[in-house]
Amino acid sequence: MNNNLLVIDVTCKDPVSVKGHMRDIVMIPFTGVATGSDFVGKVIGEGVDTQKISPDGKVFLSARYMLEGKDATGTPCRVFIENQGSGETGFHPMIVTDSEYLSSWEKMPLVATIEGTERGVVVRIFKEDLS
Repeated sequence: MNNNLLVIDVTCKDPVSVKGHMRDIVMIPFTGVATGSDFVGKVIGEGVDTQKISPDGKVFLSARYMLEGKDATGTPCRVFIENQGSGETGFHPMIVTDSEYLSSWEKMPLVATIEGTERGVVVRIFKEDLS
């Protein structure tokens, strides 16, 4: 994959969970830092990754968080990310930003990869290659 937009190094905190009758829910709070050629920043406060686990073991993830930092022009800005999906369907982030420079990210088809680390995960967000 090319067109890498962001790499978010996530540090996970202690999860909270509930075992339901139809599914289990696990919520994992996190912090992190984001780097990329067009943006550098950090998670404001904490984000949360909500995992819905069905009886057959399938997991659907939905992580929501806001980054604060600077775009490539040096302008302070914020970037909201909602990343949803599963290992089966892939992960598809949605971005909202107040940066004029990064405004095209709001319209781009995006995909993400998630890799485990000792402290949490690394999320890589890419422009989806539709060719």
